[in-house]
Amino acid sequence: MNANELKDVLEKHGKWIRDEDGGESADLSYADLSYADLRYADLSGADLSDADLRGADLSRTNLSRANLSYADLDFSCWPLWCGSKSVKVDRRIAAQLAAHFCVLDCDDPDYIKARDAVMEFAKTSHRAKALGLT
Repeated sequence: MNANELKDVLEKHGKWIRDEDGGESADLSYADLSYADLRYADLSGADLSDADLRGADLSRTNLSRANLSYADLDFSCWPLWCGSKSVKVDRRIAAQLAAHFCVLDCDDPDYIKARDAVMEFAKTSHRAKALGLT
């Protein structure tokens, strides 16, 4: 998807969010958004299933209620704020996030307990070997 097409989709999606004429929910399923600059985009409720988001900058992107099932998020920037609340993901993405959680350097006993509780799941991530979990 080129930059102009993406801009058009995002504009229509913004209108859809605001319930304005000409609005349309963003269907970015299967879209090639690799290395896209999506900073500050409002993609709440958008369909990004199976999208290629490798290397995409999603910082400050609102992904609440977006569908990211089967999207490729390798080397992307996952938003760590309420904008990623209720994002629909598949097992692969959940395991990838768990794996990254499990390799944090934190000696807090509560963190260690939580890490140990999800470690086996994290080891199923496709990134587990690269992260040193297996």
